[in-house]
Amino acid sequence: MLYPRIIPCLLLHNKGLVKTVKFKDPKYVGDPINAVKIFNEKEVDELIVLDIDATSKNKEPDYKMIENLASECRMPLCYGGGIKTIAQAKRIFTLGVEKIAMSSTVIDTPEILMEIATQVGAQSLVVILDVKKRLLGSKYDIYTHNGRVKHSINLFDFVKELEKLRAGEIIINSIDNDGIMKGYDMDLIARVKSQLSIPMTALGGAGSLEDIKQIIMRHKIIGVAVGSFFVFKGKYRAVLINYPSYEDKENMIERSWN
Repeated sequence: MLYPRIIPCLLLHNKGLVKTVKFKDPKYVGDPINAVKIFNEKEVDELIVLDIDATSKNKEPDYKMIENLASECRMPLCYGGGIKTIAQAKRIFTLGVEKIAMSSTVIDTPEILMEIATQVGAQSLVVILDVKKRLLGSKYDIYTHNGRVKHSINLFDFVKELEKLRAGEIIINSIDNDGIMKGYDMDLIARVKSQLSIPMTALGGAGSLEDIKQIIMRHKIIGVAVGSFFVFKGKYRAVLINYPSYEDKENMIERSWN
């Protein structure tokens, strides 16, 4: 039986790890290599690392940093940030990364997905969509460049197009819930998942093991990505890298399945 993946998501900013709230006010939380070492010890399912400077500042991916992370990582690593070309994607794979995540480039030129998937395999190709709910109604808008650029694209039609273009996985990141730690946008996740037959991962909102359990219970096979909850502890948000124990994971998943 396939089980859901519980995935820490780390944000790189000025070569350090940060955490944001609704994509604003990045707070430094530590050194990325040290965080990877701790997550190695905790035997996490997978790790997502996103360079939030690369696209917004029109920078090349930091290949040396990626190589250092990949060489230290003992779990599957997904890297995103600044990937615009097939050549960049292929170079990152040579550094030991299992998956690449793309966002703004895919929105500008969706056909690049098919080209990259043909060369490296769709299973290694992830699309991250940062979305925000409109104040009125039930529609969502897609944003890029750390939530600064809004795109006039129908979210639910677009995810179907991405699947046809051979995206291997879709990560839906809720800007509204980023760093709030009060639970996922369950309606958003359900609506997107209903459009897809490829794997989907939800990001944005986890504040407890119960939040993770609830999303697994409702959606079964799904990736659950977590930011703040795995780097902060307590109401004062003291920095502490953490991850569910093997027993906690088994308990969440088994109860959700039964």
